[in-house]
Amino acid sequence: MFIALLSGVLLTMAGIAPSKAQTLPIKMAVLGDSLTAGYGLPASAAFPVRLQKALKDRGIDTTIVNAGVSGDTTSGGRDRLDWSIPEGTEAVIVELGANDALRGIDPKVTRAALDDIVRKLKARNIAVLLAGMYAPRNFGPEYAKDFDAIYPDIAAMWKVPLYPFFLDGVAGDAKLNQPDGLHPTADGIDVIVKRILPAVESFLASRNEQRK
Repeated sequence: MFIALLSGVLLTMAGIAPSKAQTLPIKMAVLGDSLTAGYGLPASAAFPVRLQKALKDRGIDTTIVNAGVSGDTTSGGRDRLDWSIPEGTEAVIVELGANDALRGIDPKVTRAALDDIVRKLKARNIAVLLAGMYAPRNFGPEYAKDFDAIYPDIAAMWKVPLYPFFLDGVAGDAKLNQPDGLHPTADGIDVIVKRILPAVESFLASRNEQRK
């Protein structure tokens, strides 16, 4: 305690105030659907919870809000954006689009909704990491081509980082998915967290630089 107080006094005397970035956790949210909400899992196994723990284990202090709603589409996420992302949020992972693809929603509709989401978040000075999704191939190659292009296009247009496929390493693996074949098990969530973690670390490091 004494050493910490002395350190603060010396910093003040030197005209160097302790950085806010060094003392406060980064406030983040994950805006998503059932993949974020933790469908079929205990709350402790949901992606935002596991991600926060993984970041803490790496020495990165965050407070992550689970803004996932099961069944949500990109349009639904856009419509609830203002109240789903609380004031003071500094960074958001956008994980939406799986339900659009499963329902065969026109990619133009999905693109417009995601564009609105990123635009509104940036207008609030909130950093964005876009988590991509791929369309199932049963709607044909043209649909898949149009849908898959949405995420890299929007990331490039708004100059935000892109994690190409949220379900990377999990999609199609029966051992990592619940019986419906769509929603990850707790082990599947751990695989997602492990794979996306380097991208999130880089994303938060960039955001932390802006706080200084």
